[in-house]
Amino acid sequence: MSQKQMKEAFVSNHNGTSVLEVTQGLCLPAFCILCRGLLIILSQHLCSSHTWRTRFFTDFVFLIVPLVATLTILSSFVLLEHLAVIILGAGLFYQIYCRRTCCARMPVQKILEKFLKIGLESEYVPAISCFRVINSAFTAIAILAVDFPLFPRRFAKTELYGTGAMDFGVGGFIFGTAMVCPEVRRKYTDGSRFYYLTKSLYSVWPLVFLGVGRLVIIKSIGYQEHLTEYGVHWNFFFTLIVVKLLTSLLLSIFPLNKSWIMAISIIVLYQLALDFTPLKRLILYGTDGSGTRIGLLNANREGIISTWGYVAIHMAGVQTGSYMLKKRSHVKDWVKGTYHILLTAISLFISLYIVQVNVEVVSRRMANLAFCIWIIASSLILLSSLLLCDIILSFAKFLIKGAIVPCSWKPIQLSATNKKHSESLVSEAERKEPSLCLITAMNRNQLIFFLLSNITTGLINLLVDTLHSSTLWALIVLNLYMFTNCLIIYVLHLQDKTIKFW
Repeated sequence: MSQKQMKEAFVSNHNGTSVLEVTQGLCLPAFCILCRGLLIILSQHLCSSHTWRTRFFTDFVFLIVPLVATLTILSSFVLLEHLAVIILGAGLFYQIYCRRTCCARMPVQKILEKFLKIGLESEYVPAISCFRVINSAFTAIAILAVDFPLFPRRFAKTELYGTGAMDFGVGGFIFGTAMVCPEVRRKYTDGSRFYYLTKSLYSVWPLVFLGVGRLVIIKSIGYQEHLTEYGVHWNFFFTLIVVKLLTSLLLSIFPLNKSWIMAISIIVLYQLALDFTPLKRLILYGTDGSGTRIGLLNANREGIISTWGYVAIHMAGVQTGSYMLKKRSHVKDWVKGTYHILLTAISLFISLYIVQVNVEVVSRRMANLAFCIWIIASSLILLSSLLLCDIILSFAKFLIKGAIVPCSWKPIQLSATNKKHSESLVSEAERKEPSLCLITAMNRNQLIFFLLSNITTGLINLLVDTLHSSTLWALIVLNLYMFTNCLIIYVLHLQDKTIKFW
């Protein structure tokens, strides 16, 4: 076998892992981000000076390093990781509580009552930004780590059925993008539907360029490919283009608050088509039943047909984003919202079990009903974990008046007479100080980070014999790769650069 064939075989024919293990791994970064915030609050209270280098190092250690470890050497010890992070967080929170400058002589119950009545201010919902960044970081690590032996094969993309950790990355990216799409942010409020569709059509040209560019480069250098992932010519950028165009058309016709109805309708009809028409056979075996790749449809059947599942995931993300961006005045309103999202996630996991037993198990290759339910449920679990951690972090900021934590809510004291006039419980410095935050930097230039990760992954695969690398060497390469990509994005952010192609 050639080196290319060996690498293709190394990432193929896998059956995934359990839904529970993927969920455990997804929730860990949320608690790491909480610990990072608590450490920043405590360090500010003890010593006020922080340079961009210390902030970058802190963010990298708490956000990136645990993800690398979870996907490699600590993959069998995720629960122990959770325990360690929870103990660290509890210790940091206890130190903050003991040093509180607000409500110093109040009992705990009174402090909580007062906290629930304050407001939370932010230009955006921090949990959404963290969700998108976690998914980007996870994807960036996984696309390179999968080529090394230390990456557990059960985390790799599944061949036909199953839930691999990498299977979530694609669906999670679609869901995260949908939560902040122009429709949710009410970006195109003026003008006709034709104008809105024209803007949407124009916005996909960078994806066309990237998709075609990736196709040409991959074919010209003979880079390894997983054929049954999308097909011969198709790639994720083409899926994003089709999803963007179809969802823009749907949202120009149907109300935004009915997105959940469209999501359910699309995925149920798609699953019925898989079960009662030759569609499933077409995806698996082609038009002649023997797996032919002759013709455009046969060559790219997985990528083209599975797009319907991703459209349903996108519509569910739009509904979630609309719910998240609703105006909420008090902390207790966010607590209630978090509870509703968590309850929805649990209900979806129960539905997933029923669907897998009675209909069909999860298949990323087809993006079937079970796959869509799994992606949405897992996304909501991660989102609710991030919201819970944000609320805890806001409570810590409430205890230490003037605490500054980038990419988090600002506690504000709402006026009883006029909610528009409210007193911020954080110093004015937070509004003026540049955000020294890796999360904000990655969220700001997410597409550039994704491109950078793909390019450096390709270069490393061409220069390094990943199949025969030792565990230590693989860890060094992975951490150096992520450090370099994150540092470039961080420096762009410090220079106030947002790179866009449109």
